[in-house]
Amino acid sequence: MAFEQLSLPFEGHLTPTAPARIPRTRRVFVNRNLKMAGIDWVGFDMDYTLAIYNQVEMDKLSIDAVIPKLAKRGYDEDILRGITWPIDFPIRGLLIDKKAGNVLKMDRFKVVHKGYHGLRELTKEELRSLYHQKRVKPNTGRYHFIDTLYALSEVALYTGIVEAFEARRIELDYATLFTDIRECIDEAHRDGSILDVVLSDLPRFIERDPLLAPTLHKLRSAGKRLFLLTNSRWPYTERMMTYLLGDAMPEYPSFRHYFDLIIVAAQKPAFFQERRPLLERDGENLRPATYPLERGVIYEGGNLHDLEAALGIGGDRILYVGDHIYGDILRSKKESAWRTAMIIQEMEAEVIAHEMCREEHQKSAELEQRRDELEDQLRYYQQRYKDLTRKIEDAAQAAKNGHGTGSGSGSGISYEAERGRAKRAVERIRGMLRAVDAEATKLEREIDQRFHPYWGSLLKESIEPSSFGDQVEEFACIYTSRVSNMLAYSPLQYWRSPRDLMPHEL
Repeated sequence: MAFEQLSLPFEGHLTPTAPARIPRTRRVFVNRNLKMAGIDWVGFDMDYTLAIYNQVEMDKLSIDAVIPKLAKRGYDEDILRGITWPIDFPIRGLLIDKKAGNVLKMDRFKVVHKGYHGLRELTKEELRSLYHQKRVKPNTGRYHFIDTLYALSEVALYTGIVEAFEARRIELDYATLFTDIRECIDEAHRDGSILDVVLSDLPRFIERDPLLAPTLHKLRSAGKRLFLLTNSRWPYTERMMTYLLGDAMPEYPSFRHYFDLIIVAAQKPAFFQERRPLLERDGENLRPATYPLERGVIYEGGNLHDLEAALGIGGDRILYVGDHIYGDILRSKKESAWRTAMIIQEMEAEVIAHEMCREEHQKSAELEQRRDELEDQLRYYQQRYKDLTRKIEDAAQAAKNGHGTGSGSGSGISYEAERGRAKRAVERIRGMLRAVDAEATKLEREIDQRFHPYWGSLLKESIEPSSFGDQVEEFACIYTSRVSNMLAYSPLQYWRSPRDLMPHEL
């Protein structure tokens, strides 16, 4: 008896619908395959990870807190108060040259492509003279890498002061200036000039994500155990986390019920490198932690090795979610087998800009193809010119030696005419290449402007990953714009990285 093959979906039984697509701005992007089914514990940083800060308000607050402290160090307060601070100037991944007073952006090979002195863009000649003769070494005392959103205000202060003071011909020691700014910002955090203001008006500085609690709940419901690992101290952490999660879901009486373990004042990246003791908070007092660790207890300090021993699992079964390349991601990857997820607040704007540039990127690819074709033609005519020159020289030498003939002389004339045509072809193609290069440079500038008026894309520089993008690619297994983006995926999701093609495979 024959059976008819039924089509799917079964007509009359199921209504065909298009699969729901997660908007690209809210997707999780994958650098390295990650099976969530193999993850037992998921850890979270707090600041700029669970807590999404309003960057503009935070930068304004930091600058306002630092100005009086800089004035006490001898900087003219009237000038400082009159500066229009360029808070739209910095992005993550920039490099401060403390010797020359410049702010730089590099690609993954540590080649400097863009730079500013104050708000004046450095010319290609200046960049070549300063940074292309020798390899830039970012980890030396001359340079400082800006790898956190927290540090953007440092760049705005540095750039604004260089611009304003030099316009008034006030001499600056660039290295001392940067040290003063950093120390003043650290002082402002210690004395409450920044954190107390944040806590006094949390809605102004923090975006309360309504999907955060359901995301954590979904992970817990799938059997994942959660921990909080933050550098913030307990009073600040308690206020912040209560604001984010305190009354978000009736199943959780307080934010502490979302987590199986809470560690504050962790002092990352030292947490991943040093064997500091884990302490247990008892009211306002601290005492050495007792094992096994207990749910609901607040711990401080500690270190990677003791934590893994306490959890009783190998590092590759822990996923840590953070925002800081060096403190959260790079060190956890270098010192452990923890899997890593990076929160990049800027990803939503980055993805939107990329989508807006699809036509420009296509045109850029066409220009690259056109350049390749012209260079192939140039090589052909250059070789043709050399071959004809050799034949003319050979014919001339033969005539000089008395071996030439009338027909040889005619061939010489023919070679001369052909060589002239080859030379004109070379000149014409070189002109076309110059036009292609000019158009490509103009197009690249237009693409940069879609992303950021000064620096272009956060994650790319020209056709290469930026220095920041290279670190994201190397040290983050997955990355996304906010923790709650994970809500759209299964807690047992198998995140697969796209096939990475080498140039010979393209």
